[in-house]
Amino acid sequence: MSSSLRFLAVFPSTPCLATRLSTRTLFPRQRNLNMASSNIPPTKDSISNDAPGFPVSPIPPNPLGEGRHIRTAAALVIGDEILNGKTLDLNSNFFARYCFEHGVQLKRVEVIPDDESEIIEASRRMVEKYDFVITTGGIGPTHDDITYSSLARSFSRPLVHHAETLRRMEALSRSRQPFSHTNEQQLEAARRMALFPKDAEVIFIAEDVWVPVVRLEGRLCVFPGIPSLFQRMLTGLTPFLPLPSKSERPLRIQIFTERPESYIAPYLSSLQERFQKRVQVGSYPVLGKGVFVSLIGGDPCGQKEDGKPLFLAEIASEVEQEISGRVVSDEEIAEKKGENSRILELKL
Repeated sequence: MSSSLRFLAVFPSTPCLATRLSTRTLFPRQRNLNMASSNIPPTKDSISNDAPGFPVSPIPPNPLGEGRHIRTAAALVIGDEILNGKTLDLNSNFFARYCFEHGVQLKRVEVIPDDESEIIEASRRMVEKYDFVITTGGIGPTHDDITYSSLARSFSRPLVHHAETLRRMEALSRSRQPFSHTNEQQLEAARRMALFPKDAEVIFIAEDVWVPVVRLEGRLCVFPGIPSLFQRMLTGLTPFLPLPSKSERPLRIQIFTERPESYIAPYLSSLQERFQKRVQVGSYPVLGKGVFVSLIGGDPCGQKEDGKPLFLAEIASEVEQEISGRVVSDEEIAEKKGENSRILELKL
């Protein structure tokens, strides 16, 4: 079952138990793919407006240890529907933008099927290697939602119902419909969404969201695959994460030129050699239009010969002159790429 419908299947006579998604969100017009992990930004329709006000979890101690910060991240996208092409995954794109904006290096994105052995192997490997790991998908009420149970096996924990999650779920269902509309099998299916690995950290990120972020081993956070809910919950988790300070976050400047990529390639190679790891230089052609040159680095990103700080904007000014280009905004980039309808604005 697609991730967009998993939270709907439990209580069919209500808009949704977990989140009120509009029909337009669930079945966008003129789309051939199910956008269960789509580029749809969070809206008020994504979260119940009439939900009881639930308390937000307190900020816990730093799970990585006092004074440590998240430096590296990885994403594990779970779902047969992603791999067979039925569903377009763009949650990983949102996560990539989130990581960049917060100064975290996203090192790996993997897409795997709803297979217990694959989830176990990938989750163990990623938790061992990266500071912050997320999973998306596979936490609904149906038979193919096996993320929680697989992670419980991965970290040698039994599955137990989480009392507070059950309480919030029942409070929300009580505000939506009479209990007489729900039979025992439907209730049992709903309770599966509160069946977590024992002693997992359960984080409630907002008053109007009953679905928690479940954190294991201090590093792995479990998210739903529904895009509006995933985006809302990831953004809401920010205060609970030991992220780098703002001064450590990178800056990105992009320059557009109409010159062919082969023409500017020698200069870009020499530029990268000059700055090595201090500045990341990339080039991205747009067929028939030109090339975007991307500069990513700290600010300042080095020192001049006279000892004064060298800022990324100064390097960008040099690049403008050398390739006959100009610095462009994100909006201009989207327009030139013809992606106005798909650009994702991450409001942090």
